Amino acid sequence: MSSIGNVGTVGTITPTGTTTLENFYTENILGYINSLKTNPFELITLIIDIALVVFLLYSFFRIVKGSRAWQLIKGIALIFVATWVSSLLNLRILNAILTAIINIGLIAILVIFQPELRRALEQLGTNKFTSFFGIDKDIATKTKEDIYKVVIAAEELSKTKTGALIVIERDINIQDIIATGVPMDAEVSPQLLVNIFVPKTPLHDGAVVISNNKISAAACVLPLADDTDIAKELGTRHRAAIGISKESDSIAVVVSEETGKISVAKDGTLIMDVREDVLKKILISNIVTKRFASNQRKTNKTIAKLKEKIRKEKLENQKKKEEK
Repeated sequence: MSSIGNVGTVGTITPTGTTTLENFYTENILGYINSLKTNPFELITLIIDIALVVFLLYSFFRIVKGSRAWQLIKGIALIFVATWVSSLLNLRILNAILTAIINIGLIAILVIFQPELRRALEQLGTNKFTSFFGIDKDIATKTKEDIYKVVIAAEELSKTKTGALIVIERDINIQDIIATGVPMDAEVSPQLLVNIFVPKTPLHDGAVVISNNKISAAACVLPLADDTDIAKELGTRHRAAIGISKESDSIAVVVSEETGKISVAKDGTLIMDVREDVLKKILISNIVTKRFASNQRKTNKTIAKLKEKIRKEKLENQKKKEEK
């Protein structure tokens, strides 16, 4: 009888991987759901916890993507998946080998990612948290810096009488214009802008479009203004600048190839022969001040409404208490 009982016992043995998964589900997932029933506030900490983990993972992958480390991460992920599958299928020898590789791999990771880890620790040590997490300067400051770079480039192009056309996108999307050019997705820099418009280079003929604080594309084709009141001496670049400023709220900076003079087109109007300081004021006033001041006003109004709503609710609650 005892042997039969033993046989029966052997017959109920389940694979190790399945048992482990069941235990994990019972002890962790079900246990956590039950704890939420007794203390619902834990759900808030769970959401914050998940959000922070997702953000950290996103920041990490964004930093390493496209680098040599990215290939290594894919290899490590493949080993982890293979280890999990071998455990699930109860492939004990393979699982033991892969587990050993992972244990050794933890030390190897520290060696492989030593430059990245050192850079991250240096940034933490200097309190450069925004740089570590990929959160750069606020958009208004970044936009202002980009404008200074455009002005410097325009001045350099003006000195050498190199024709140029730079379009800065504002609120109205001009993706259809960007699509006509050569994609770049590059940081705004005076050197790059000057280099693009060097005569007889592949990208010099056309417009550069700056969108979302990036040089989105070069050699873009713009719509030409055909108004009869536009001066006949104006070239194709000036007509294109007026055309894009009429069809959108974009601002275009033009450098004349004949005279080297700088002009600005906005709202269908061309302001000709502007100095460096005037160009800077026009761009900052129309791109930074108006846009971000408007957003700040909207934010202030929203906060004021919320405060007023809270005040009214407090007064109503107070009245109800007094009535009782």
